Amino acid sequence: MTTKPNTKKGLLIVNTGDGKGKTTAALGMALRAAGHGLKVCFIQFIKGSWKYGELEAVKRFADLIEFHVMGRGFTWKSEDLEKDIAAARTAWVFAQEAMVGKCYDLMVLDEFTYLLSYGMLDGEPVLAFLANRPDGMHVVITGRGAPQALLDAADLVTEMRVVKHPHESGIKAQKGVEF
Repeated sequence: MTTKPNTKKGLLIVNTGDGKGKTTAALGMALRAAGHGLKVCFIQFIKGSWKYGELEAVKRFADLIEFHVMGRGFTWKSEDLEKDIAAARTAWVFAQEAMVGKCYDLMVLDEFTYLLSYGMLDGEPVLAFLANRPDGMHVVITGRGAPQALLDAADLVTEMRVVKHPHESGIKAQKGVEF
């Protein structure tokens, strides 16, 4: 007797690694979901007020994709780590409330791995919360250095790795490619 695969399970998806494209892949999923009329909540945990092209593009889907920039910039360049930690924790509370509200089909927690790997949040309660999210809700987590416990909990893990990058040749980040 064969069993029919479960096609309605909300997936926990992790895009990690040192290569480019983790957030871009998550944005692609957000656009795909919106294309099917699904509601998306996209939360950026680290990136600050710098102007990103994706912010402008997503405005065109404001009825289906909510985009929240809640970080203070790249934490490893911070002058006040305590403020970064407070902002990260506030953003996590916001994300939890959004998930419990059950009005989203897809939640993207962009650059969330840093909150775990830098110890801004305790991993065990985070993983327990994610495991008990509303049925059918997909969650995409991005960022370098995903902790092993998160990788183990995930249904799908993709690791981006650098093979070649223009930065290695002295080419700076360019509009439409890196931001």
